[in-house]
Amino acid sequence: MAGLSLRCGDCGVQLRSVEEAQAHAEATSHTNFAESTEAVLNLICADCGKPCRSQTEVDLHTKRTGHAEFTDKTMEAAKPIDLEAPLKPAAEAMDVDASGSGEPQEMVAPEVNKEMLADLEAMGFSTARATRALHFSGNSTIEGAINWLSEHQDDPDIDEMPMVPANTNTDANKPSLTPEEKKIKAQELRERARKKKEEEERRTEREKEKERIRIGKELLEAKRMEEANERKRMIELRRLEKEEEKRAREKIRQKLEEDKAERRRKLGLPAEDPAASKPSPPPPVEEKKSALPVRPATKADRMRDCLRNIKQQNKEEDAKVKRAFQTLLTYIGNVVKNPDEEKYRKIRLSNATFQERVGNLGGIQFLELCGFEKLEDNEFLFLARDKVDKAILNTAGAELNSAITNPFFGVL
Repeated sequence: MAGLSLRCGDCGVQLRSVEEAQAHAEATSHTNFAESTEAVLNLICADCGKPCRSQTEVDLHTKRTGHAEFTDKTMEAAKPIDLEAPLKPAAEAMDVDASGSGEPQEMVAPEVNKEMLADLEAMGFSTARATRALHFSGNSTIEGAINWLSEHQDDPDIDEMPMVPANTNTDANKPSLTPEEKKIKAQELRERARKKKEEEERRTEREKEKERIRIGKELLEAKRMEEANERKRMIELRRLEKEEEKRAREKIRQKLEEDKAERRRKLGLPAEDPAASKPSPPPPVEEKKSALPVRPATKADRMRDCLRNIKQQNKEEDAKVKRAFQTLLTYIGNVVKNPDEEKYRKIRLSNATFQERVGNLGGIQFLELCGFEKLEDNEFLFLARDKVDKAILNTAGAELNSAITNPFFGVL
């Protein structure tokens, strides 16, 4: 059984007849139509009798006239749609007209688009098959005709030329919609397409924002973990240095006690009773002097002393000193982040900016402590890839951060 309406597969609008489908195709270039069992609405205004076929038309009519009562006669006006008219026997070349007058009518081949017919024939379709496809697909597009052929290629009359009454041939493809109805339909389609596009853009933007938030959280968490690990490492480094210093002082104290006992033994004096009297502890300055030759100077100590010297030698230029420390921190950070990039491991000594910010203030010695070496021509400071030690560079970064943030650094 044929359907009660035609549905456009591109925009979803329901059409009452093949003629309306053809007019819709001409207005929107849509070609994907299918039969539907749902009838097109037929709402009659109780005040003026105007028929409306959709809720949009009802709303528009009510807005313009104020009429709000409508009678639903959809099922009364619903008629099955037959996409293909029944074929007449070959002997009946003449038929009666639609008015029932009984006068014979001449049957002729339907008029179709000549250019599309030629294109279909060039593709290998026969004239009869191409004409039939264009006629029954609405004579709209090549794609529509080819789709019709693929769906009806097994029809027994597929290669027969379709025939239509001569007096209706020119009116077969005329649209039945009024200009106002066409404008309403076109406006509906444009509005629907605009809303769909806006919704898609909003959905895409929401997805992008969620992705940006997720990536930002991951980066913040990674940075937090890296900073926590660096703090733990520096705390452990300080603890080991203090333990080393404590052991060195204990060894010095034991050595001094042994030397003192040996001298008393050589002089024939009795051994000193530890409980008798303890010598007053040496002044802090003397203890520091006795400890300095024994305690090994670590890389961090040497870096700290280098930065302290820069600070003390430029006491009246705090801004330049801070800028020099920040520049050195940038050099070190670039090497840590990009150890394989040679441009971050090579510094031209004759560069005016480098000399103004770092070289003239004594920063070259600090870079050499980080592993940089002067090339033979003394034109560049270069850090070889195999000599990049991230532990040393991280220590240098920690010392620079301390020198920048500590307001009392280098004062004493």
